[in-house]
Amino acid sequence: MDFSNKFYAVAALFAFTLLLNLPFGYARVRVRKYSFRWFLYIHAPIPFIFVARTLSHIQIIYIPIFVVAAVIGQILGGKLEF
Repeated sequence: MDFSNKFYAVAALFAFTLLLNLPFGYARVRVRKYSFRWFLYIHAPIPFIFVARTLSHIQIIYIPIFVVAAVIGQILGGKLEF
């Protein structure tokens, strides 16, 4: 895989991670802090991101980038108002 393909794969998974965490962040801020549901809303997207990363053959060294995307998604999702 050349650099441009790897860049696009990482960028796509970054976007997927951020967008996946938006609804979970929205739900997280509406439950009691440190409750089971609060914990669940933070950690539920992780298996989906793991599967997407594994299927796209993205190396483990890029995980910190996806953690940043997940945190941003959680924060932005918590700020959403409908």
